[in-house]
Amino acid sequence: MHAYLITEKPGTVRRALRAAGTCAIRILAVLVMGLLGILVLTVRCTRPVVNYVAVRAVWLEAWASKVTGLPQVGAAVGVGLTDEFVREFRNGFHAHAGSAR
Repeated sequence: MHAYLITEKPGTVRRALRAAGTCAIRILAVLVMGLLGILVLTVRCTRPVVNYVAVRAVWLEAWASKVTGLPQVGAAVGVGLTDEFVREFRNGFHAHAGSAR
């Protein structure tokens, strides 16, 4: 006797539930990808505005430093942040340099 003769096919209800579950997972995945796409687009669109505001803030701080004679705080903080970003980038780069991608 062959195995397919004694096994039972899934019922109509079970097949419908599996199809509905598959459709629900696919719809959820499309929604998540769409939301992530909107988030990435928003970040990319606001980036030039943030850069412009940062440049203007640096200019304003330089002007205020020149007028008041006080040192620039943003420059000191910025140097430390830049050094930290460079250090992290190098650590990440060296960690993946030998891996086959």
